[in-house]
Amino acid sequence: MSPEYAINLVQNALYILILVAAPVLAVSLLVGLLVSILQAATQINEMTLTFIPKLLAMFLVLVLAGPWMMGTLIDYTVRLFQSIPTAIG
Repeated sequence: MSPEYAINLVQNALYILILVAAPVLAVSLLVGLLVSILQAATQINEMTLTFIPKLLAMFLVLVLAGPWMMGTLIDYTVRLFQSIPTAIG
């Protein structure tokens, strides 16, 4: 395995990681921002008020985008296993 091949492998893994994690992280960030604005406007400082909406939103995103995420990870894993003979030889 050449160093270029290993670097390309790590780059692809990081790209897939960012691609799969982005929907959940983006929704969590957006819901956190909206709840923070609501808390600042109403002066309610309750910790569970930030946690529960984020948890529900992330669960909803995982339900909706879960099949796409799983398909992306399975496709990457299959391509990774199929590239083993070229990495060895």
